[in-house]
Amino acid sequence: MLTAACGENLFSGLVFCADCGKPLVLHRAHTMDAIKNNFMCYTYKKRGEEVCSSHYIREHDLMRIILDDLRRVTHFARQKEALFAEYINRKNTLELRKEVNSLQKELDVARRRDTELTALFKRLYEDNVLGRVTNEQFRILSADYNEEQRALRDVIPVKEAKLQKLIVSVANVDAFIEKAKRYTEIRELTPEILRLFIARIEVGEKSTKYSRTAEQAIRIVYRYVGIMDSIQQVTAEKAVDTQTQQENIA
Repeated sequence: MLTAACGENLFSGLVFCADCGKPLVLHRAHTMDAIKNNFMCYTYKKRGEEVCSSHYIREHDLMRIILDDLRRVTHFARQKEALFAEYINRKNTLELRKEVNSLQKELDVARRRDTELTALFKRLYEDNVLGRVTNEQFRILSADYNEEQRALRDVIPVKEAKLQKLIVSVANVDAFIEKAKRYTEIRELTPEILRLFIARIEVGEKSTKYSRTAEQAIRIVYRYVGIMDSIQQVTAEKAVDTQTQQENIA
């Protein structure tokens, strides 16, 4: 049976709610068996089901899922280096372009609105001077404009920095493969191994509440390479690409 050392949370800082984004907190009651140790959404525990749902998952179930997938991905990286690297590089390029475009659109909207607010404030001031807007109206509207503009000017530099970071970031496939070769047999999860290979784990809500057998989405983001599809899907995609290239040549 997979177990963690008493009092130790192997997943500290790694596991998050797939819906609200807050961490999942580990619950270990002294009155219950270790097999019943479980994670729950922080938001749900603090604010209730009106804000988010529990996203309940037992600790030993999460450990089993992560260990199985980690073995799968590292085995793939070791045994099929060329296919693994090709897939990651292609996926990274597509995902990066999509995220960059989305963030760029958000920035464009924010910058455009900032310019609009400057023009609106200038027009409002002129209307107040000419008597078309009362002093009270001017006070209320100018306060609203200023508050919105301050918020925009706080968020714009943050988005700009994030965009720049995305543009210069690339998946380091070689680093992941090298680590996979060092850990040829992962018998159990340790804090070192988890943080060496995994950047983030997102736990979804069960398709049927309180069900022990209902499906529950677990999203694992690996360091350097992101989210990994199954080897069958990667191989299928490769076959489709090869067939398409052959048809184009023909």
